[in-house]
Amino acid sequence: MQDHKKNILSTRPVDGLLVTQAITRNIHLEVIPFIETEPLQSIEVQQEIELAATEFATVVFTSMNAVESVTHMLDGEVPQWRIYCMGHKTKQLVDAYFGEQAVAGTADSALRLADEIIENEDAEEVIFFCGDHRRDELPAKLDSHGIAVNEVTVYQTILTTRKVEKDYDAILFFSPSAVESYFIKNKPASNTVMFAIGNTTRQTIEKYCSNRIIVSALPGKDKLVEQAMEYLSVRREA
Repeated sequence: MQDHKKNILSTRPVDGLLVTQAITRNIHLEVIPFIETEPLQSIEVQQEIELAATEFATVVFTSMNAVESVTHMLDGEVPQWRIYCMGHKTKQLVDAYFGEQAVAGTADSALRLADEIIENEDAEEVIFFCGDHRRDELPAKLDSHGIAVNEVTVYQTILTTRKVEKDYDAILFFSPSAVESYFIKNKPASNTVMFAIGNTTRQTIEKYCSNRIIVSALPGKDKLVEQAMEYLSVRREA
């Protein structure tokens, strides 16, 4: 008799290969984005980026969206920045545009990235390119160590809340904003396992439900998808 198909909801787009892998494991991986991001293409933002490009600045990126927004406005110009960024996809974008030599440090969380900056930099100020829903951890940590943070908001996050029509065995969240958007109109079944990309996202989920939460064991968004598929496969075999 065929095993019951498991259902996973991903609240952000994922690589198509992962969807295919899920099918081979009798898992239906459905993608319903709960947030969208848009670059802020105003004259003020453009001027901030152009000014920063003239400086030998220490720059911080904690998201792919910030890198994409800034590099679009730089339009081929490559400033001489010392860059601290999150690892994996964000670093890949930084490497591709600025070169690997521009990366002064990476980390898997904003707090660890702040520690890298504090340990390795004697700069009095950093430029933090971020979104309008950025978390407080990094700016607060740097400020507490006497490093001023010049925040330049280069993209905005838009909640795309919607009602889902079925229950899932697992739901994957990649940001606190997606958690907030999902819970505006939805309540998961009590046996749905929630997967979180990191502890900040986990803490946000805990505000809304008491379901089991599993935090990604490895950094990287694809790793969270793979972990959820492995978890459901093992439960089926048990």
